[in-house]
Amino acid sequence: MVKVFISADLEGISGVVANDQTDPGPSEEFPRACRLMTRQVNAAVAGALEGGAGQVIVNDSHGAMRNIRIEELHPKARLVTGSPKPLSMMQGVEGSDLAFFVGYHSMAGTPGVLSHTYSGRTVHVLRINGRPSGETLMNAGIAGYYRVPVVLVTGDSDLAAEATGAIPGVRAVVVKEATSRSSALCLPFEEANTLIQEAAREVVREQGARPAQPQVVASPVTFEIQFKNTAQAGGAHFIPGTQRVDPLTVSFTHTDYIVAFKAARAMITTAYSADS
Repeated sequence: MVKVFISADLEGISGVVANDQTDPGPSEEFPRACRLMTRQVNAAVAGALEGGAGQVIVNDSHGAMRNIRIEELHPKARLVTGSPKPLSMMQGVEGSDLAFFVGYHSMAGTPGVLSHTYSGRTVHVLRINGRPSGETLMNAGIAGYYRVPVVLVTGDSDLAAEATGAIPGVRAVVVKEATSRSSALCLPFEEANTLIQEAAREVVREQGARPAQPQVVASPVTFEIQFKNTAQAGGAHFIPGTQRVDPLTVSFTHTDYIVAFKAARAMITTAYSADS
């Protein structure tokens, strides 16, 4: 039985381009975006099942991670919701055969829609073993740690370029062309969903003939984060085992990818608090 894991973010959903669509508040745009997110995830679930998947796990991976409407989610999918989670955006990937990233966005410093890396307020650049990385590559490393290949990503044009340049063989579905950080030329919503469903079906079917390879990061693993100000970097440096590279940059190295990843998360969280 093929088990598919889906990590679902919000910024890369078709029709989502602005901050008030991604953060809870008085605007009706956020609940609407959550409904769009649920429907776009459903397209990926349906395609995976049509391709032969026997089980689909969906991890709500945006913000407080309580965005997907479970009552509107595909009835054959199981939902991982809420935070914090030990593996954050990748909770539930263990034991899966394939991973999809739905609604993802490009890394901080790129012109993609709502681009950032994990924390838009604190992270200027994140590097893994010296390579500038966004959430796509970081989470592909978690999947690779558990020997799960990432075979499908969906989002804007910049996300697609980032993902295909970082993950050999990954299939990218572009649901919108970024025209600035807060605007895009979007496909009609149901057309985007159809493309995602078709791609999901195809990548699952292809695994029998052409198995994908996981993205395994070489050990030791160094996460290096350049923060946006020195207070944030100082806060991150409180984490035991970190190294202060320069006034804005802190790093952490370990032989185990998950240990290094969790240290990076702790650095970001502490940096955020230090700048509050």
